[in-house]
Amino acid sequence: MPAIYFFSYSRINFSGILSMASWTIPSSSFSSALKFSSKSHFGFNSKPLSSLTFGGTNNRISVSIRAMGSSASSSKQDSAQGSSQIDYSSISDEEWKKQLTNEQFYITRQKGTERAFTGEYWNTKTPGTYHCICCDTPLFESSTKFDSGTGWPSYYQPIGNNVKSKMDLSIIFMPRQEVLCAGCDAHLGHVFDDGPPPTGKRYCINSAALKLKPK
Repeated sequence: MPAIYFFSYSRINFSGILSMASWTIPSSSFSSALKFSSKSHFGFNSKPLSSLTFGGTNNRISVSIRAMGSSASSSKQDSAQGSSQIDYSSISDEEWKKQLTNEQFYITRQKGTERAFTGEYWNTKTPGTYHCICCDTPLFESSTKFDSGTGWPSYYQPIGNNVKSKMDLSIIFMPRQEVLCAGCDAHLGHVFDDGPPPTGKRYCINSAALKLKPK
């Protein structure tokens, strides 16, 4: 009977749920000398998986994960629309502090929250596009902004794939979906399932993370 290789990954976050994923692969599909690599964070935007594909060649296993509704020929994550090609992960906190105000740095780089009804845009009705204060990626159109009564700017839909989300377990017994800029990983706020049609989503965003460019 051929040997069986078993791989598991216990901290994959899809659609805001901490889940267990495992795969069992017969040794006949690849050589016994294996190298398996994985990433602790997948940049999915709350989409369920539709397929997992494994292929073995000599000393390596390649893993291809495709989200439901995506093209089968696409193997790369969609990049933020309108963002630059700067590697923001290489920017240090000291460099960010030179670019941002103290409040902007606290909120976007340290995952802080501004007080309700104090932000610059919580009640703004000016037509335009809201951009990331850190990298200038366009995040929300003013046409998707609505009055949520919470004291924070609220939107029911982001621009394309420019906003991503992940599980936030920073408050015990209160799991939330954190939203971040897909261009530079700036913390923006959180998204909730109590928004208006057509999406039913409420993107509750800190004003200090945004820069409005009027039309």
